[in-house]
Amino acid sequence: MTPKHDNVALIGMPAVGKSTVGVLLAKRLGLGFVDTDIVIQGRERQTLQQIIRGRGGEGFRAVERDHILGLELHHHVIATGGSVIYSQQAMAHLAAMATIVFLELSLKELTRRLDNLDARGVLMAPGQSLAALFAERDPLYRQYAHETVRCDGLSADQVKEVLVTRLIPIYPP
Repeated sequence: MTPKHDNVALIGMPAVGKSTVGVLLAKRLGLGFVDTDIVIQGRERQTLQQIIRGRGGEGFRAVERDHILGLELHHHVIATGGSVIYSQQAMAHLAAMATIVFLELSLKELTRRLDNLDARGVLMAPGQSLAALFAERDPLYRQYAHETVRCDGLSADQVKEVLVTRLIPIYPP
């Protein structure tokens, strides 16, 4: 893994465990933790779903992009929203300050984990299936990732340990 400054950014589909793994990884490596979905909700004073309903998909993407571009972090693990990969600007900003790790999960496992996409604030086209969303996003995650970790069959703690093993040369304890 090639170091990209002093942050780690986690990307992947909703429910893959970016926030959970991110907190565990930050604790283990002695880094701070930021969840960009929480940052967006706090600054906008709305849930993700309210932003999507009020501004539409493109409006939400613009809000997400702007908040990502506003991040100036050092020594953090950053858990991103699943749709961050739609913005080349946001991904370039993350790549300039972080090692980007794609937490990969199979469609079968995602289907098991995701029961209410609407309540979760997942950005999807009207009538779009989870399978179609997965097919649309997967190549983008792969395009932007410096590293990929397959998460099927692993607990959040096990995913954290895989990441620690790969990141220790960059972020020594």
